[in-house]
Amino acid sequence: MRPAHALIDLGALRHNYQLARQLYGNKALAVIKANAYGHGAIRCAQTLAESADGFAVACIEEALLLRHAGIQKPILLLEGWFDPTELPLIQQYDLWVVIHHHGQLRDLDEAHIEHPLQVWLKLDTGMHRVGFKPEEYGEIWRTLQATDKVSSLVKMTHFSRADEPDCDTTMQQLLCFNETTAQLQGPSSLCNSAGALAWPQAQGDWLRPGIMLYGASPFAPGQKNAARLKPVMQLNSRVIAVHNVSCGESVGYGAQFISRRPTRIGVVAMGYADGYPRHAKSGTPVLVDNQRTELIGRVSMDMLTVDLTDLPAVGLGSSVQLWGEGVLASEVANWADTIPYQLFCNLNRVPRHYLN
Repeated sequence: MRPAHALIDLGALRHNYQLARQLYGNKALAVIKANAYGHGAIRCAQTLAESADGFAVACIEEALLLRHAGIQKPILLLEGWFDPTELPLIQQYDLWVVIHHHGQLRDLDEAHIEHPLQVWLKLDTGMHRVGFKPEEYGEIWRTLQATDKVSSLVKMTHFSRADEPDCDTTMQQLLCFNETTAQLQGPSSLCNSAGALAWPQAQGDWLRPGIMLYGASPFAPGQKNAARLKPVMQLNSRVIAVHNVSCGESVGYGAQFISRRPTRIGVVAMGYADGYPRHAKSGTPVLVDNQRTELIGRVSMDMLTVDLTDLPAVGLGSSVQLWGEGVLASEVANWADTIPYQLFCNLNRVPRHYLN
């Protein structure tokens, strides 16, 4: 059996959720969209079912998957509905919804609503992606508050640069939010992981932790709260072949790596079809039998190669950690010019093994 697999530490997931709650004492919706960022939405939701205040997903398909798996906690649709035909299912399965554009307002106005909706109303404070403009937000809020189709309202926005602690954009967005919603009574939700970790003045009543649940930091190393996170996913495989090349020989497609010394090569059962980034450069850190070495040559579909020259005791069958506690996903992502979000979400083909 091919040795590539992902080990998911559910204890670390619980720890990271509790950290989000403990930092500021707020309620927190665990964001488990995109199959829990590649970690397995059902298992992650089941793990947090007793402790989480609720969950957040991108779309109704993800929400129904959780409901059918027995998850009864609140589930928020972060993008609301895409078509008004979803509204009966939203009512049937008691889903919370984000409303962020005028088309959704029209759908709600025209729909037959038997069970009033719990609505999170999105304010665009500067992200300029989705949400209502500040000058129209108050009137929309009061209109929804007056209709019998809505049972409750949460004020909501999203920060565009909360992962940059020295940037004043977050404070500008917070000021816009506070000024716009000052006369609107009700709970608020502003912060994703970066906000929850670094912006205590912007917490609101509901946090929306995402990437931090999975133990990856949205910051450069050194952020004190992010340093308390525990990696949830460990991507593992084994060395499946070993050989030697002379100085000046190439390794892999495109001859992107040329050996500068006699080099002992280890071939690992892991490639971009598994989700390991194809653009990871030579030098990307890897652990072999818990010893640090590096990737050499181009990542191919099913295999990659690592330098074993200075690790004479390792060889055929040696364990390989591609990312996890020993090599953080953020470090690998940096070598591949991407972010850990993409590494996790791109995980494919490899089986997931769960550690409770």
